[in-house]
Amino acid sequence: MKQTIFITLMALLLAVGGKDLRVLVLTPTPQMHCENCENKIKNNMRFEKGVKKVETSIEKQLVTITYDPKKNNVEGLQAGMKKIGYDTKVVSDNKLKVKKD
Repeated sequence: MKQTIFITLMALLLAVGGKDLRVLVLTPTPQMHCENCENKIKNNMRFEKGVKKVETSIEKQLVTITYDPKKNNVEGLQAGMKKIGYDTKVVSDNKLKVKKD
């Protein structure tokens, strides 16, 4: 529950007025074991089309990607992870809509 709230809040902070964003949570295989694993994922996935933010958790074995669905999709992001040596399983893919005040 706390993780879902955190992910939602982070996506809200990243949103630019009126944009639809999605938050994709993946589990990687092989598992992340160290900071180098995390950095490999963050440094490569940030260049995938539409990616706004990448977060990782070694403890929970999760990769959280906030992205613009007009520029990419789940399959495209999973393909990006595959390019750097990680198969992935989707934990969740949540749609967010943030309106500019």
